[in-house]
Amino acid sequence: MAQVRLVKLRKEFGKVVAVNDLSLEIKDGEFIAMLGPSGCGKTTTLLMIAGIYYPTRGEIYFDDVLMNEVPPKDRHVGLVFQSYALYPHMTVYQNIAFPLRLAKKSKREIDEKVHEVARLTQIEDLLDRMPSQLSGGQQQRVALCRALVKEPEVLLLDEPLSNLDARLRIETRAEIKRLQQELGITTILVTHDQVEAMTMAERIAVLHQGVLQQYGPPNELYDAPRNLFVASFIGDPPMNLVRVRYEIKEGRPCLVAGDFALPLSSEWVQRIEKSGEREFTLGIRPEDMNLLFNEQDHAFPGRVSLIEPLGGAVLVHIHAGSARFRVLTSREKQIFLGNQVWVQPKLEKLQLFLPDGRSIRELYEA
Repeated sequence: MAQVRLVKLRKEFGKVVAVNDLSLEIKDGEFIAMLGPSGCGKTTTLLMIAGIYYPTRGEIYFDDVLMNEVPPKDRHVGLVFQSYALYPHMTVYQNIAFPLRLAKKSKREIDEKVHEVARLTQIEDLLDRMPSQLSGGQQQRVALCRALVKEPEVLLLDEPLSNLDARLRIETRAEIKRLQQELGITTILVTHDQVEAMTMAERIAVLHQGVLQQYGPPNELYDAPRNLFVASFIGDPPMNLVRVRYEIKEGRPCLVAGDFALPLSSEWVQRIEKSGEREFTLGIRPEDMNLLFNEQDHAFPGRVSLIEPLGGAVLVHIHAGSARFRVLTSREKQIFLGNQVWVQPKLEKLQLFLPDGRSIRELYEA
């Protein structure tokens, strides 16, 4: 296994900067995810680590060995593509064995290793089948076996679950996580699915337009996003985001958006005063708001405009003056369209972002 270190990694395609001075450190045996929308540079970074692309500048290290000029076959990486890329004319056994045959391993060693990885991924009974006889989930496991059979020091996963249906995706991501923990392989997952990243990775690197936005454990990104992009990208249902202005209204410091006004605690007033700004974006997650039927402190009135049952909970859409909020609440609450309600945010969970997108919480602690 290997520690992976990227130092000011940059990749240009003509005038397009796909990856812009990216520095990351992945610990030996760690499972990390690179998360972001299409075009953010995550797959380009993965392919540079694999050696398929060479960086425009910057360094890639496995442990303390510079890998920039090392060809892909000598990097000891396993790569699983989104499309699986199985050879249709070969059996499952032959697909898995192919990298070992290229390496001129003995027939006995090939047989032992193929059965070992097939046993790990629970596809031993499929070894005689052709790829066309397999489901999407089974094909994904064969592709994973083909990467693992080489005993790679680094496992690279490029959107490996995106071709699976929703239920199978849940089962397979748990299986990949179990397998990675059992084998202890340094693993880098590329995905645009924030739920996939949150459930599988120990740390997540969020990328946007080739630039690293934040790198840390899932809970840190969820509870303390450093900027507006991370706040809006992480979370399902997504964070409520409302443009507000800091004002004194009826003698109380509030965040105001048209007819909407949220009274603030003294801690938030101190942060705002330190910033010297008056215009912000307010962020609050749907689960961090209480839905009430009578007025209480630090609550604002609103009217129910839409109800979305989610099984174990209900997502309620609230019109509060010109502001719109989604509130995640218990399905036991008797809520109907048009109801007058009060919404009480958990003030310690509020997020405020400056006009340039940075979080005020991190910059100006009370």
